[in-house]
Amino acid sequence: MASEPDIFSELDQFDRKILAALAEDGRLSITDLAARVGLSKTPCQLRFKRLISEGYIEGFKAVLNPSKMQLDHIAFVEVKLSDTREDALKSFNDAIKKISEVEECHMIAGRFDYLLKIRTRDIGRYRRVLGERISTLPHVANTSTNVAMETIKEGWDKFGSSLS
Repeated sequence: MASEPDIFSELDQFDRKILAALAEDGRLSITDLAARVGLSKTPCQLRFKRLISEGYIEGFKAVLNPSKMQLDHIAFVEVKLSDTREDALKSFNDAIKKISEVEECHMIAGRFDYLLKIRTRDIGRYRRVLGERISTLPHVANTSTNVAMETIKEGWDKFGSSLS
């Protein structure tokens, strides 16, 4: 029986350390990053640029606090489409990307076609987003909503043990 390939097999321990350090703090200077991973500045910078050019690092962004912005209401919406041919999927995909309240959108293999994570201020605002924007998207046949009562864990956990 063949073992499952390591998705990071082409990365060495320094590449993994760089990715883990940047996932924890994307604002690290090259000097601080080099010190943290045990390299001198120039090799660290070369590896950093390579990781970007090879697509391991897609960009940098600020992690915002939704509570501070009064965006505490989270709903997960199951969306069933009336048509799942390629043109219909593309039409839905293009339209869903334009709704700012949609934090995540995943195509699902199961009893519905998409799972959306919607973040709004309150249930009233969510209801308007659902009724006026999501339900009117191309090919939406029906939706089902699950409201989060409490968030226990959110976000990718800095690769967990994948980079160890």
